[in-house]
Amino acid sequence: MSAVEGIKVELEIVLGSAKLPIRQILKMSRGAMIPLSQGHEDPTEVYVNNQLVARGKITVDGDQMSLEVSEVVKKKSR
Repeated sequence: MSAVEGIKVELEIVLGSAKLPIRQILKMSRGAMIPLSQGHEDPTEVYVNNQLVARGKITVDGDQMSLEVSEVVKKKSR
């Protein structure tokens, strides 16, 4: 086992975001729709340890959902 294989990282796949007042969230029932900031054609963002590392497109095949990476984000120079 390599030394890096045991390192845990937090991976987030962000489809979009929304800001809602808590009163609106409390009124929601099953099946409620929450509009997101992104459209279906906008790229999905990939974060590792809260840092943007890639963008891509979500694909669905039956009950399987995947992310096709289309861009690896370059680290900003200091």
